[in-house]
Amino acid sequence: MSTTMDIHEVLEHLPHRYPFLLIDRVLDVVPNESIVALKNVSMNEPFFPGHYPHHPVMPGVLVIEAMAQAAAILSFKTMGTLPSDDSVYYFVGIDNARFKRPVGPGDQLILKVSIAMNRRGMWKFSGKAEVDGQVAAEADLICTLRTKE
Repeated sequence: MSTTMDIHEVLEHLPHRYPFLLIDRVLDVVPNESIVALKNVSMNEPFFPGHYPHHPVMPGVLVIEAMAQAAAILSFKTMGTLPSDDSVYYFVGIDNARFKRPVGPGDQLILKVSIAMNRRGMWKFSGKAEVDGQVAAEADLICTLRTKE
């Protein structure tokens, strides 16, 4: 079953907060399958003054992080749980990362992530970030949920 999520539901499904919350809304999530989320990129982002002052570009690693946050929401929706204080959802690997176009102020980043594998708590996702229908970045992401020690 496909659903959408507003910012309040996103905040329930992610432990991230400003300035590291990189998901504004979920347009579609199908547990066990895929998610489509969005990030509105504003000139007010805390990284733009230093990256780069005369030509602001969203750092590629943050585009990948936005995909990973979308993947985390998909994982929690698939497991039917929410993040808890006694666990951490770790980003443990990135494969096949490619950056195709810069992302800047005023862009709406559409994050498309699908589950490629889920075995023994290790999740592999295929992710793509698009702006205006053009691929900005793509990568395979590996994540896991672990209990805090």
